[in-house]
Amino acid sequence: MSKLIYITNTSLDGYVEDETGAFDWVNPDQVHGFITELLRPMGTYLYGRRVYQTMAAYWEAPTIEDYPPEHRDFARVWQKAEKIVFSRTLTDATTRKTRVERDFDVAAVRKLKQESAHDINIAGAELAGLALEADLLDECHVFLNPVIVGGGKPAFRAGLRRNFELLETRRFDTGVIHLHYRVC
Repeated sequence: MSKLIYITNTSLDGYVEDETGAFDWVNPDQVHGFITELLRPMGTYLYGRRVYQTMAAYWEAPTIEDYPPEHRDFARVWQKAEKIVFSRTLTDATTRKTRVERDFDVAAVRKLKQESAHDINIAGAELAGLALEADLLDECHVFLNPVIVGGGKPAFRAGLRRNFELLETRRFDTGVIHLHYRVC
């Protein structure tokens, strides 16, 4: 059975976006390659609409050479994966290897985990919260950024309580700390 894995950047005060919806405070320099390696073995990405549209706007250029050299490897990994977007407002996907589903179907995601030969990435705090609430989430990779944004969208939904086991940490020169957890 594959694992469902949430990878996210957060501020020190636990937000993935500030109150305006911006996440320009994330410093991807050293972390970008590390995240690429985390995503490389995953065969499917589960996205909410906003995360998908953000990713699709940047990572679906006509050719890999259209990206800066430091982003080409990530673009290859992203374009290779199957993508499922959960949205009630999108009717069609704008990227290859992508389908749109109206609702987050717990049974369908559980079946996908059972049948998939590769681990699955889930992106977006709201979607990850639904997976955590349904006991579908297996691991989290949190990249803690050295900034306080004072409010916005939290990395984890309010009202949820789960225990996590710390598996690994890594400090980057930029001050970002990677925390890898297993959901207990």
